[in-house]
Formats: sequence, structure tokens, C-alpha cells
Amino acid sequence: MNVLLWVVYPYLSIAVLAGGTIWRYRYDKFGWTTRSSQLYETAVLRWGSPLFHFGVLMVLIGHIGGLVIPTSWTEAVGISEDTYHLMAVFIGTVAGFCTLIGLAILIARRRLTGPVFAATTKNDKAMYVVLAAVIVLGLWATVRANVAGHGYDYRETISPWFRSLFYFSPDPDVMAGVPLGFQIHIVAAFALFAFWPFTRLVHAFSAPVGYLTRPYVVYRSREARPGLRAARRGWDTPPTLRGRR
Repeated sequence: MNVLLWVVYPYLSIAVLAGGTIWRYRYDKFGWTTRSSQLYETAVLRWGSPLFHFGVLMVLIGHIGGLVIPTSWTEAVGISEDTYHLMAVFIGTVAGFCTLIGLAILIARRRLTGPVFAATTKNDKAMYVVLAAVIVLGLWATVRANVAGHGYDYRETISPWFRSLFYFSPDPDVMAGVPLGFQIHIVAAFALFAFWPFTRLVHAFSAPVGYLTRPYVVYRSREARPGLRAARRGWDTPPTLRGRR
């Protein structure tokens, strides 16, 4: 079971993520979009979307720092393990709740706003369930272990195991002693990775980096000004054609 959960399952999930993303880009470029519902409703979206995306970004940065960067690296720059752990738990918990609250607002908006709900597909509903499960399980594991419990340093077990996946030498026995809450969170996260390419979440791979360097968009007024030809409505007959009827 350990080999299945912590060796076979992660590699299978990563393979589906990579292969599904390539397939989606090649055969469904026009569907590579968030299918934005901003035209239907903006007041609630203006609150939920920034809160959710800010929280997700902070959670992503925290996970990268905790899973990818070894403990020896942070200690080499003068950050002790206790300091890092305290910062990670505090910032991670705040970011997690921001993400959860933002997601709850977006789900409520999608369910209670008629046009938005009508544009929601079964795929969207399944995506929201999996995404919410991953966030809730992560928060539950963190709060239960570090706030209600005596603390748990995942950088001693989960982080080395995660990095070993990219070395192609994972040790499933390392994960045997990990608390159950973290184990369930990891299993749900890899399920989300496998589901990712087939949902609207794929738009995360298309960050608008080009916006930083593209030229400004020039908007010109259509108001009448001296020396300019008056604007003509689309259904008006041009003066040159009036005598040819």
C-alpha cells in the first residue's frame, strides 16, 4: 500500500497532468480559458476573485518554499528552523483561510446568481468539490497539528519524499509515519493535479506575462470635434450612394 500511494500514484498523477496539458493545448486551444462569467455579475466577483487568487498565490509560494527548499538552505541564510516554522504556520494559515473564504464567495455567487449558475457545467462542479477538499484538508491538517497539537515539522519527512520524486528514488517508508491528515491532503492534492488539465484551472498555465511589455492600448473618442467628419450610424446610407437607388 505504501508503494502504491507514495510511488505509483504520484507518478501516475504527474503523468496525467503533463500528458493532459499537452493534449488540451493541442486539441482544445479554443477551450483553454476560464470561461469568465464577469459579464453576468461583477459586484460579488470583485470581492471573491482577488481574495481567492491572493490566497492561492501565497499558498503556492509557501508550498514551494517548504517542499522544494531544503532546511539546510534556509539555515544557511540565517533563518532558524523554529523561526521558519512559526512564519510558515502563521502565514500559511492566514493564506489558507483567505483562499477558503474567497472560494466560498465564488461558489455562493455561482450558485445564487442565475445566469452564472446556468453557465456552470458538471465539470465545473466536480472541480469545485476537489479544489475545496484540498484546501479544507490542508487547513485541517495544519491547524490540528500545529495549533491544537504539539506541532509537526513536515520538512523532515514530506519534503524529502517530495523532492525524491524528481530524483526518481522515492522512499515510501518515509511517509508511513506522517500524520493521517497530511496524508489525506497529499492524496487529494495529487488527485487535483490529475484533474487539472481537464478543467478551467488550466488557465493558470497561461499567465499574462506579455501584459508587462506590450504597448499601451490607445482609446480614441468618437465625440464630434472641429475638423473631423461626423460619425455615421451603421444603418445610414452613405451620401455617395443615395443618388444611385
